[in-house]
Formats: sequence, structure tokens, C-alpha cells
Amino acid sequence: MIKVIFTLVFTFSCGVIFSQPYQNNFVAGEKLKFIIYYGLIDAGIVEAELNAAEYNDTIVYNGKMLARTVGLADKLYRVRDEYQSFFNPETILPYKSIRDISEGRYKKYHVDTFDHPNGKVFTAKGEEHSIPPDARDMVSVFFYIRNIDYSQFKEGDIVKIITFFDDEIFPFDMRYRGIENVRTRMGTYNCIKLVPYVEPGRIFNKEDDMTIWLSNDRNRVPVRVRFDLKVGSMKCDFIEYSGLKY
Repeated sequence: MIKVIFTLVFTFSCGVIFSQPYQNNFVAGEKLKFIIYYGLIDAGIVEAELNAAEYNDTIVYNGKMLARTVGLADKLYRVRDEYQSFFNPETILPYKSIRDISEGRYKKYHVDTFDHPNGKVFTAKGEEHSIPPDARDMVSVFFYIRNIDYSQFKEGDIVKIITFFDDEIFPFDMRYRGIENVRTRMGTYNCIKLVPYVEPGRIFNKEDDMTIWLSNDRNRVPVRVRFDLKVGSMKCDFIEYSGLKY
């Protein structure tokens, strides 16, 4: 279960689809820190940072997310995961995605190279996959959803996002649920509420058992991600920052 939740944390039917203008609410040098907890038990830390980098003689953004278990969770199932994305600063479309996974005894290092003009992804093993032109990796989705102008949405509208993860295409549709205040350990924030669709089954009972709250300001910082599990609730809360654009 911990492995599934850590994967979902990175990521961050019907309705209206909007075409979004690109206006970055983040800047190179940003660092964010989150704590994952189950009830009163702190289970893990997620750190996200954004830097400028060079890729194929082009200046790009390099988004990096590090996840690790702490405390009892670390003793039961040790996680040390690193996800990276090199993406276009304007379109937020990835050029290259890296996953360096260490979860218990399971290890994996995986690299995807995106060729959006030709609708292809190439893996380090030489495999080729066809993708839609707007397919994103999990890290670039983290930044992309912060750029959307939610003021044009009505409650119940759908944000449609396509991701490519683990050699498969996954829809990451989110329903806009309006504005509400969220109380965290850091204080109370006015937030944009988004409810992604998840697959009911082993982990979740219902398709709306995951909720994302973004700060309702120009930074669009993820304040909380909550997972309503078959047994209890797990949360990922924003606890520290530096280098925000606004």
C-alpha cells in the first residue's frame, strides 16, 4: 500500500475541456517540502525542487521530486524514490523522464525520452510507445496543474490530463470542486479543490477517494493531497518552502 500511495502522491467522465494559456506560477529555484501522515503517524517526506538545466542545447526546466519513508514506516518498508523531468518551460511538456526507485527490495531505474512532434516515447531499453501529443510524465503534471486558470471553471467541470507512466498511458482527469479553506499544521489556507478520478479496487472504495487542494493564489502550491483508503485516510501536507515566484 505504501508503494501505491507514494506513486499517487507524485501525481499529484464528462464535463467541459478548456484550452489553457501557459503562464508559469513557478520559477527556477523553487523548493517545496511535504509530510505524509496516516492518522497521527508521520510516514514519509516528499521534497520537490525546480531548477534551470540544459537539454540538447536548449534551456529547460528540471523538476525533481524525492520521496522517503520515516519512522515506523521506514522500518516496515523503506522507500527512497527519485523522480525527475526535463520539460519545456512554456508548454510544460517533458523531453525526458527519470525514475530511480528503491522500495524495500525492489529497485528500478527507468528513463523515457519523449518525441512529441512524432507522438512517441522511447525507453532506455529501446522500446517505442505511441502517445497523444499532450502526454506528460508525473513530475511535469505536478507543475502543469499549477498553471491552469481555474477562475474560468464551474464546479463539476473536468480538467483532462494524459500521463505516460510505467510504459502505459493513463488518464488523470480531475473534477473542479470549487474553493474552500483547509486547515493544516502550517495554518489555514484558501484553496482550489480538485478531485482526480482513481480506480476503485484494492486501495480505494470509490473513484473520488483522492482530493488535491492548491493554494488559491498565484503560486498554486499544493497544500494538501488526501487519500481516503479502504482503511483510514492518508494525507500529504505542505510544510516548508523557499524560492516561490510570488
